[in-house]
Amino acid sequence: MLKEKVIIFGVNDFAQLAHYYLTNDSEHEVVAFSVHQAYIKETSFFGLPVVPFETVETFYPPTAYAFFAPMSPAKMNRVRHDVYHEIKAKRYRMISYVSSKSTHFNNQIGDNCFILEDNTIQPFVTIGHNVVMWSGNHIGHHSEIKDHVMFTSHVVLSGHCVVEPFSFFGVNSTIRDGLVIAEGSLISMAAAVFKNTEPWSVYKGNPAVKSSVSSRDIHF
Repeated sequence: MLKEKVIIFGVNDFAQLAHYYLTNDSEHEVVAFSVHQAYIKETSFFGLPVVPFETVETFYPPTAYAFFAPMSPAKMNRVRHDVYHEIKAKRYRMISYVSSKSTHFNNQIGDNCFILEDNTIQPFVTIGHNVVMWSGNHIGHHSEIKDHVMFTSHVVLSGHCVVEPFSFFGVNSTIRDGLVIAEGSLISMAAAVFKNTEPWSVYKGNPAVKSSVSSRDIHF
């Protein structure tokens, strides 16, 4: 079977990891990397060409190639959001990577998702577009994760939760069942959330309390 040819957006650690996972654990063939012209420092990355995003379709037309943009959560996932829509505007299909070493149950998963090993995604969970889930998370049954969200590692999201766009979950954070995590919520490392959150807010501690800092001001 022919492997689908994919361009990865980025030339950083996330891009390197994506190249490794797609090469060793998917039915895709990475053929190039792409970033905006202003960020090109070398013309190759891991032996593959780095092409300017502004003109990428002249080298790799969207009729024959797909894209993958597994980017960091910079500016509360808003940078990844912007790139996602720039790629969509060029009419590329965007793939998702779901590790063969994750546990899932025919869940609905959107495009440009990067889901690594040892994630447990229980039945009746839905995941939107442009979501990154690092390794070792538990996503409880009947939960809904919307677009442009980032889970780090060892996060427990209990059942029947709704996660609104642009949210971020730090390592070892825990969310009680049935909660709504509002748009742009930043759940800090090891925080335990027992109540619905407020939009663009930061939560720390156990039990988690709202910080005076807005997550809009977080730049990572």
